[in-house]
Amino acid sequence: MYDRILVPTDGSSEVERALEYGFELAGAHDATARVIYVVNAANYGGLPMETAWEGISDALRDEGQEAVRRARDLAPEDVTVETEVLEGAPSRVIVDQAATADCDLVVMGTHGRGGIDRLLLGSVTERVVRRAPVPVLTVHVEPPEADEEPERQVAAE
Repeated sequence: MYDRILVPTDGSSEVERALEYGFELAGAHDATARVIYVVNAANYGGLPMETAWEGISDALRDEGQEAVRRARDLAPEDVTVETEVLEGAPSRVIVDQAATADCDLVVMGTHGRGGIDRLLLGSVTERVVRRAPVPVLTVHVEPPEADEEPERQVAAE
């Protein structure tokens, strides 16, 4: 059913739950897991030109390399994992990767923000769900209460 599964990471420990789901699905379907980290350079566009952009860019890319390395370390040995650090608007890059890398599914975390938080902060996951050319499996990444089951949602556009 799946040959290539795209699993974006932001490097946070919470997103490890989404990575684990992606790797589990990849293993079950003998699929390749494509793990990406997107450096959101737009967040730093307002910095003064005197700021050492190369230094900031290098630091952000290093952070991305560390995030995909940690993701690769989480993968079971029998799962093929590709990793890449990309730059751009995260939702746009994820949607583009789903199409151009011939992915069959996107598995990504959602923090479950609602109300005013989502309105003010936006949601990369929500934008991906709305625009992705393939199904998107969202994994609630905030730690559940001790007696709660993890939330899982499947959305397709």
